[in-house]
Order: sequence, then structure tokens, then C-alpha cells
Amino acid sequence: MASRRMETKPVITCLKTLLIVYSFVFWITGAILLAVGVWGKLMLGPYISLIADNSTNAPYVLIGTGTTIIVFGLFGCFATCRGSPWMLKLYAMFLSLVFLAELVAGISGFVFRHEIKGTFLRTYSDAVQNYDAKDERSQAVDHVQRSLRCCGVLNYTSWFTSVYYPTSGIPSSCCADQSDCSPQDLRNATAAPSKVHQQGCYELVTSFIETNMSIIAGVAFGIAFSQLIGMLLACCLSRFITANQYEMV
Repeated sequence: MASRRMETKPVITCLKTLLIVYSFVFWITGAILLAVGVWGKLMLGPYISLIADNSTNAPYVLIGTGTTIIVFGLFGCFATCRGSPWMLKLYAMFLSLVFLAELVAGISGFVFRHEIKGTFLRTYSDAVQNYDAKDERSQAVDHVQRSLRCCGVLNYTSWFTSVYYPTSGIPSSCCADQSDCSPQDLRNATAAPSKVHQQGCYELVTSFIETNMSIIAGVAFGIAFSQLIGMLLACCLSRFITANQYEMV
């Protein structure tokens, strides 16, 4: 029995080392997801609010998931150093849940990427038609037009049928040069076209979000499949410790 324990000791030490390294990498992926969630809230918030019929909690989900992974990454390191079979099994169970959640998120990202154009065309057109320069969706429209240097849905003529145009003209966020774009110009259907951006926002926004959704979905897939390695290491280490009654310090 003693010789058998001596033979399995190097294996357990090797598994312990690999799992600690993995847990550290897992902790880093949590930090990445947390950063992506914060970035999504700050950078993609206006775009997401225009695409979704209702406000979405996707950035907060990423922030919460990243924070949870950071905590369990530290737990994984502690469980490995402690050599506790039940802690290692709990860690493996958590990794399996993360794997399933991120796999679903990755698939949903790719599906959403293909459905995004029709949804955005409808919601963005509605936001333009009911623009009042005050509510959240109107401010999101202004943000999109300023940051992407575009105007209207397909082009600036989208504003001619909006409820805002008869009294205020085209919004100033469409102006190509703010210093040479007066309210009188924006109310003049003849002068306005030479003062505003010519390209519509529809193609620019859908291209922008499709690209970023692909990145997020790719990261989710990559992290998800990495969980399989962690699950295997944690399960193997727990089995070796339990079978050989070996208590690591």
C-alpha cells in the first residue's frame, strides 16, 4: 500500500500543479468577461438599447458571470492546495455549469448575429420616427449618429417623415460640421442635405454590432471549451485523492 501511494504521489503532484495553473487562467478569463461586460455597458449600451425592444441585462450578466468566475477561480486554487475531494467535486460541478452557460451564450450570439438586421431596421426606424431629442432612445440615436458619422436609417431623408422634423428639422447630431450647421439649415429641405452626413446608420450599425457580437461569441466558445480541461483535471485529482486516501498539504 505504501509503495502504491509513493507511485501515485508524483501523479497527484502533477495534477495539482496543472489544476493550479488552470485555475489561475480560469481566474483571468473571469477578469476578461468582467472587462467585456463593463465595455459592453459603456460602449455598446446605446446600440443594444436600439436593437432590443426592451432594455437588456446582457452587460450585467457578463459582469456577474465574470465576478463569479473570479471568486470560483480563487476557490479552485484553494481546493487544489487543500486537496479536499468534495471541494474539487464542487469546483468541477461549477465548471460544468459554466461550460453549459457559455456554450448557450455563444450559440445565441451567432443566432442573434443573423437576426440583428431585421430587428434593428424596425426598432431604429421607430426610434427615428418618434424622436423627441429627450428620451433614452432619442439620445441613443444621437449617440449613434455622432459616433458613426451617419444620418437617418438609410440616409438623411428618413428624418423628413419623423414627428420631430416639422418643428425642429433634422437633429444636429447629423451635422457633418457642427460649426457650419445652423438650426435654420436643418429645417430647410434644400440646404440640409449639404450640411449632414450622407450615409445612413443602418448598414454601419449592423456591421459594427455583427463584428462585436462575433468577437463576444468567439470568446464565449473558447472559454466554454476550456472548462472541459478544468473539469477533467478536478475530477481526476479528486478520484486519485479519494482512492489512495492521500491528503495533500
